[in-house]
Amino acid sequence: MTRSVVVHPDDALLAEATAARLLTRLLDVQSVRRPVHAVLTGGTVGIATLAAVAVSPLRRAVDWSGVHLWWGDERFVPAGHEDRNETQARDALLDALVADDGLPEENVHAMAGPDVVGTPEESAAAYADELARFADGGATPAFDVLLLGMGPDGHVASLFPGHEALAADGTAVGVHGSPKPPPERVSLTFDAIRSAREVWVVAAGAAKAEPVASALADVPREEIPAAGVAGTERTLWLVDVAAATPA
Repeated sequence: MTRSVVVHPDDALLAEATAARLLTRLLDVQSVRRPVHAVLTGGTVGIATLAAVAVSPLRRAVDWSGVHLWWGDERFVPAGHEDRNETQARDALLDALVADDGLPEENVHAMAGPDVVGTPEESAAAYADELARFADGGATPAFDVLLLGMGPDGHVASLFPGHEALAADGTAVGVHGSPKPPPERVSLTFDAIRSAREVWVVAAGAAKAEPVASALADVPREEIPAAGVAGTERTLWLVDVAAATPA
């Protein structure tokens, strides 16, 4: 496994470059195997990346009928809620891919909210079952690319410093008492994240500089969860200048 850091001038160019990189990755994988499994992230840069995909001419080069889209985490709120990563991703890109580019609705693997199941644990169990259904005998698909944002506290997905979910077994976990609202969430576990072929951590802004530096210094993941993520083939840190420059 290799780890690389790529620095971009600002957050806007970071999103555009990540979009181009994502589309190229999907095309490269489709040239050697199908289907392709990608894990999306929310957050400002994550959604800006999807918006950049939406306007890229490379978008139409991808055979979206052979792409499966997953999430690293989700807020435990009903479908269509403005706080859901899924809602924001659909608005930025996915609804257009379904309507215009042949992405099958059933290939969009959303995490269930309280309109479908009673608790984050039930949602996590259902997502673990869905992951296993496409895993070819394992616990998760071998994700071709897994995108993660990172918070100023170093959290990734909904795995927060010092939180009990950091030690969760299996592939998905219900989260309670999130320090960032809403308090109830569902997240992939470290085991699921680390099963991906490539993991990309995308971070922008001066508030991310210290946790980026700490994660790259391999501090314990209990302190900076981002330090615990890695792909089986490649780990890529995509940051802007502000996030790459600790005070």
